[in-house]
Amino acid sequence: MSAHPLITTAPDSGLVMPPGEGRTLRAAAQHVTFKVTGGRSRFSSSFEVLVPPGFDVGAHVHARSEELFYVLEGELDVLAFEPRVRTADGWRGWQSPNGERVVRATPGTVILVPPGCPHAFANPTGAPARMFFQSSPPPNHERYFEELLEILSADGPVDREAVASLRRRYDIEQLTPLRHDQPT
Repeated sequence: MSAHPLITTAPDSGLVMPPGEGRTLRAAAQHVTFKVTGGRSRFSSSFEVLVPPGFDVGAHVHARSEELFYVLEGELDVLAFEPRVRTADGWRGWQSPNGERVVRATPGTVILVPPGCPHAFANPTGAPARMFFQSSPPPNHERYFEELLEILSADGPVDREAVASLRRRYDIEQLTPLRHDQPT
């Protein structure tokens, strides 16, 4: 019998993941709970992510990965378009050629990001936000999160070169910096 009566371990069985279950990685800059991993799905890896106040993932793009985000609680500034002009210092003022701008995502908002589409999210509020996140194909984002949270757990400021090296290995072209500052 599995640790929880709803979690199965047989590879040919479905999976029901109860609230609060899953392997969680924690750092001051982010909490990530693995819900469905590449060991269970050929479709995608699925995560629940707690985004603390002041966290900005930075605008980035994946050449091969597709992602889906669903805001569960809190508010996030989000971007999912190619801007007219990419600026290296920040993405919140970006605008697409057809007028799209960064939006404030609230619970129930879905963000779909196809391969090659610049995207970002940040928590500008004083309260944590929570979202469900899928990345396809698995399991690259699982490994990425494991290594990223290790970097973010280190004492002192974020090691930007270590983050840049990590992102290059996992199909992530970073366009603006990852930041974790308290909102003003």
